[in-house]
Amino acid sequence: MQSSSLPIVAFNPQERRAAAGLAAIFALRMLGLFLILPVFALRAGEEFSGATPLLIGLAMGAYGLTQALLQIPLGMLSDRIGRKPVIFAGLALFALGSLIAGFSESISGVILGRVIQGSGAIAAAIMALTADLTREAVRTRAMAGIGMSIGGAFGLALVSGPMLAHWGGVRGIFWLTAILAVLGMGILAWVVPDPTHSHRHRDAEPVAGQLGTLLRQSSLLRLDGSVLLLHMLMTALFLVLPLVLREQGLPSVHHWQIYLPVLALSMGAMIPFIIQAEGRGRMKAIFVGAVAALLIALLGLYGLRQQGWLPIFSCLFLFFTAFNLLEATLPSMLSKLAPVGAKGTAMGIFSTAQFSGAFLGGLFGGWAHQYGGENGVFLFAAAVALLWLFIALGLPNPPKLSSHLLPVSPDADAQALQRALLQIPGVEEALVVPEEETAYLKLDKQRIDWEQLERRLTA
Repeated sequence: MQSSSLPIVAFNPQERRAAAGLAAIFALRMLGLFLILPVFALRAGEEFSGATPLLIGLAMGAYGLTQALLQIPLGMLSDRIGRKPVIFAGLALFALGSLIAGFSESISGVILGRVIQGSGAIAAAIMALTADLTREAVRTRAMAGIGMSIGGAFGLALVSGPMLAHWGGVRGIFWLTAILAVLGMGILAWVVPDPTHSHRHRDAEPVAGQLGTLLRQSSLLRLDGSVLLLHMLMTALFLVLPLVLREQGLPSVHHWQIYLPVLALSMGAMIPFIIQAEGRGRMKAIFVGAVAALLIALLGLYGLRQQGWLPIFSCLFLFFTAFNLLEATLPSMLSKLAPVGAKGTAMGIFSTAQFSGAFLGGLFGGWAHQYGGENGVFLFAAAVALLWLFIALGLPNPPKLSSHLLPVSPDADAQALQRALLQIPGVEEALVVPEEETAYLKLDKQRIDWEQLERRLTA
């Protein structure tokens, strides 16, 4: 009889510490970046000299430029000098940039601080350290925990940012961000274990030799373009959304009363669509529908925001439901469409595109705000969403395959084992890398016989 899956492996104590500690570091860093989103457009003109809509937008997105440029190189550097030194240095740069922004009197100083914040690009190094400290059987769950921590940081920032700005201003938020970075350094030193050895993990970090090949794959480029446009829209939206809420008579300290229910309801509303996408194989249809929903929400904010709270709330609910849905499904689509053994490189390019989108959203959104006002930003964002809709229509529906890692002996005959694995029904792709002691597989879970797979590896 065919077994449905391999037994679920529990985290051991070291893996639990590593996963929790690294997720906390990632969350603290992203919380520091996100906290200014709901307040900066409101208060930058009051607190910093020389602030114009264009420069406010540039300050919002500036961190994305250096983050995008340095993420892959610093990840590769961590292969050579160690994960923890790169992460320590990145957190130190993040704290330095936060302090520069916090002590600045002018918007140009804030831009400089945000650029330095972004230069502490530690995402790839954290993922690589996660892979060093976890076994193949639990690694996916550890990385999923990191992803969930980022979503939690985003929600917490939207709710707490307006209240923190009311108490300490934007400068206070930047000083708090520096404290969060130092706290992250403490967690790295005293909570996260030291790896017994580090080596390259193709599922978690970029491999230089794969970059050229992946940059020529149109389906992956469409996904990279999609995450770029998604974060461009998000950054541009927050250049004007706080202003819209204030115009409706809601003081900024109470903006959480809109953000909290919108985020809570949108998280619940996306679950049925996730089930349809992942469980029923309708990923492309859900993806295209979510992009269309973004377009409708932005056009609604453009045309209906003067009609009262109900249209605004409805449009924001639609926008964040689509945003959260796309944030969840885009990495899944990338994992399914990336060649076996190239997921880490594909995710590195994907993350670079994501942070590039934050930069471009601040730059072009600020330009649209300066020369077109709030209407200009909403029309710019709607035009971006319309362009994205055409890009989405050309994306293939990803196959219902799952990535899976299995340990192999460092003395294994890679070619022979790879051929044997591909003969097992349900194994669609396989790459065996003995020096990494790992077999990278793409599986059809409806067809795979786990017992036969285990016997093959044991033999």
